Amino acid sequence: MRLLLPPSETKRDGGAGDSLELDRLSFPVLTPQRVESTAAVVGLSGEPAAMMRALKLGPRQAHEVDRNRSLRESATMPALDRYTGVLFDALDAPTLDEDARAFAAEHVVVHSALFGLVGAMDEIPAYRLSHDSRVPGLRLRQHWRAAIVALLESEADAGVVLDLRSEGYAELGPAPARGESAFVRVVAVDASGRSRALNHFNKRAKGLFTRALLTSRPQIASIDELIEWAHDAGFTLSFAPQHDAGLRELELVA
Repeated sequence: MRLLLPPSETKRDGGAGDSLELDRLSFPVLTPQRVESTAAVVGLSGEPAAMMRALKLGPRQAHEVDRNRSLRESATMPALDRYTGVLFDALDAPTLDEDARAFAAEHVVVHSALFGLVGAMDEIPAYRLSHDSRVPGLRLRQHWRAAIVALLESEADAGVVLDLRSEGYAELGPAPARGESAFVRVVAVDASGRSRALNHFNKRAKGLFTRALLTSRPQIASIDELIEWAHDAGFTLSFAPQHDAGLRELELVA
């Protein structure tokens, strides 16, 4: 099983790991793109005003420029611990036991705008770059899409691929439209039974859902088995109505 998570704009400072080594991250096939993206971001950090415009930062976020300037030398920590925000606060990775973290290392991938797909336990520094950032010379959709699509399609043995990313990150590298792959959309259901997509609360639901998978560590071989597990774990997960022949969608009720 492969769980694809979005990143978060907010991140913890510090770390106990050594400085960044791009060739030690998971999916080394993405190393050429990582070299280019980190060079572009570090280079732009030499022009603070331009970087703040590119990242859509306000005056109180000027420290993000310093993070990007020093990202090659900064201390690192596992990606799942680095990210904060609603989804990752609900996932609460630092409190997971060793077995859950080992399961995450095998099955969870975070989609970074800077590094592409990284393993949950890959050591990364604090940085600032979003899927819609506009760095001169670095068009993120063009930069990542083909490489990430090829990578995901090459993982035929990954089993169930569950795409929990936001649509913005999914656009940087869509998951393959095959039988055991699905995009998860978090919804609320009203009294009439109609569902509507959520924004803020969708992140918390995804974090809780991921944590439940990591703590129970089920053996899942199909989307149907995932839906059955979710029901037993107290989640409402079901197939969404299909509107085209693309990637199947699942609805997770918050």
